[in-house]
Amino acid sequence: MALFAGSRVLPEREVPLGGLRSMMVRRTLPHRELPTVGAWCFVDHFGPERTSMNVLPHPHTGLQTVTWPFAGRIRHRDSLGNDVMLRPGELNLMTSGNGVAHSEVSLDDAQLLHGLQLWVALPDSARNGPATFDHHALLPSIERDKLKATILVGEFLGSKSSAATHSPLVAVELRLAAGVADLPLKAEFEHALMLVDGTVAVEGSPVDRGPLLYLPPGATSLQVSSSLGAHLVLLGGEPFDEELVMWWNFIGRSHDEIVQARDQWESGDARFGHVAGHADERIPAPALPGVRLRPRKRR
Repeated sequence: MALFAGSRVLPEREVPLGGLRSMMVRRTLPHRELPTVGAWCFVDHFGPERTSMNVLPHPHTGLQTVTWPFAGRIRHRDSLGNDVMLRPGELNLMTSGNGVAHSEVSLDDAQLLHGLQLWVALPDSARNGPATFDHHALLPSIERDKLKATILVGEFLGSKSSAATHSPLVAVELRLAAGVADLPLKAEFEHALMLVDGTVAVEGSPVDRGPLLYLPPGATSLQVSSSLGAHLVLLGGEPFDEELVMWWNFIGRSHDEIVQARDQWESGDARFGHVAGHADERIPAPALPGVRLRPRKRR
């Protein structure tokens, strides 16, 4: 599909969340040809499925996690002492800074789970700062003609989310009734659009459910249309020009940084703290590959 010069479709792939026997998620970022869209560096789509989420304590460095459920309740606990129940319509934003650990466990066995988990790469100016956590129980929502937009991050249609990020970003959940709507875009942003459910055509071209449709900077609007209605997510941001070394749950700038973070997690170093309520349960770090980790590059 070539809606604009440089647009492309990023396919999804199935991966286990939290271990080999855990629930499966569909991941579109990072992609081997495109590691980031703005500072968005990780997009997981889980469900809809009647299953249990049991992601035991695990570490993060150099990123923010953004968790947005469409259905189901998820309990978040972290090494900062937060213990929060996340419900549909609410947003969790955790900033790892130099290091944090957390767990995510669904409230009920075999409940309907559906949602997104996104990562944001922190710029060098923020990646070694303190860890923080914010729970947003109420986010701005706008209805205009055929479109309902809930702003998770950034600004859209004149309304701004209270979720704080360290790079210019936008994330919006869109509910499109049968009909046509024009989405305003920032020309300096690159964007990605995902069809979660329903049917949609973008600039007259049908889009499949699941993959990310990537749009390079330059466009100021995007026409979407649906005969039956559609559930979409729009992500965007200024292109992220810092080199990233991404491995497992860590984002750094060099192989040695990743090795150090892994060793500290495995040794129980105070860098990541302790998540209460799990005793000694935690996810062990996988073995490092037998080669030096290199920064991810755009192709």
